[in-house]
Amino acid sequence: MTKADVIEQVHRKVGLTKRESAEIVELTFEIIKETLERAETVKISGFGNFVVRYKKARRGRNPQTGEELIISPRKILTFRPSTVLRKAINEGL
Repeated sequence: MTKADVIEQVHRKVGLTKRESAEIVELTFEIIKETLERAETVKISGFGNFVVRYKKARRGRNPQTGEELIISPRKILTFRPSTVLRKAINEGL
């Protein structure tokens, strides 16, 4: 599903114009993005949690040359689905 698909679904289900639907979807994604940039957790009830985690610098190896190198510290984004979402996905298995 793409952002355009989400906008289309909002347009159909809520009854707003496509322009209004696009503005709402864009604003929602922007708020989520800004929150994650501040390394804050985004919790969406019934959906899941987006969490920014920190990874320390560590030793690694170039698989082609075998040369050791230092992998710089960085932030990663993880998603943990809610129990409700997990159950919905696994229904019928």
